Amino acid sequence: MDNVKYDGYYLDKIRKDLLFIDRNMLGVTKPEFEENEILQDSMMFRLIQVSENARKLSEEFRASQSDIPWGDIFGLRNKIVHDYGQVDLKIVYETLVYDIPDVYELLKDL
Repeated sequence: MDNVKYDGYYLDKIRKDLLFIDRNMLGVTKPEFEENEILQDSMMFRLIQVSENARKLSEEFRASQSDIPWGDIFGLRNKIVHDYGQVDLKIVYETLVYDIPDVYELLKDL
């Protein structure tokens, strides 16, 4: 059985994770986020998933969507994975609240 995955498949996974983040961070304050380890872990896991799936998108697709901050997405994943336990929660929170909704808007209709 051929299990060929394509840009649309990975894009759908990315959109689902971004929407999950957006919905679950709605109304969460920075102090609430900093005190909730389960929420932190959940959100950082989703950010990692977004990056992992973004890496699987074709170079052509990523190049055609140059307004998406692919480098920042990959960089944040690397910080979370390699510096876990020392991740700056302020940066993660601001990414979740301010950047993720914008990225979702850019990708939602593709």
